[in-house]
Amino acid sequence: MVRSMAKTKSKVVPTEISFTFSNVGNRNEVRQRVVKKFFEEMPGQGKGGFQSKYLYYVETLSDGNRIYLERPANLHNGFDFLINVENINFSMTNRIKHNPSHDNIFSDLQGKKAESPEKYAKLYKLIEDVYNCKEIQETSLRFNTGYSVDLILKVSKWFFIEQDIRYWNYSGRAMFMSGIPKP
Repeated sequence: MVRSMAKTKSKVVPTEISFTFSNVGNRNEVRQRVVKKFFEEMPGQGKGGFQSKYLYYVETLSDGNRIYLERPANLHNGFDFLINVENINFSMTNRIKHNPSHDNIFSDLQGKKAESPEKYAKLYKLIEDVYNCKEIQETSLRFNTGYSVDLILKVSKWFFIEQDIRYWNYSGRAMFMSGIPKP
């Protein structure tokens, strides 16, 4: 399948890397695996086209779209990264935005909860499993509203990891989890 190159805001052509790894372990082990991968990056040589830029393709959704991490993120802070999903527009306006926000996910989950509290309780349990660093296998759980369960689980995994890297000395992944609507 021919895929268009991911769009970035920089004029620098990013280095594309595909990798996957297990979510199994504890949050420190998961965080270390990701940071260790980032340590393989070559340093930049300055601004204006001399910086280094990376796209990490880390998940493939059941519909074939991929989740990719863009480094550095907009703020260029340490090991921060931007989570993107191919061919999905998370913008609430007319612009195109492939990076979901926490609010995109929280709002989607509210819609799923309203659609079916029983099915949402099952989804919440799966999100808790991802939060607790368990690997999630394909699920038959489906909703009529919003994003696919597959997208929700895999994007949540990367939000948890991102929060653990960025806010390790604070509550890390608990910050994102606290915004997820309880069943």
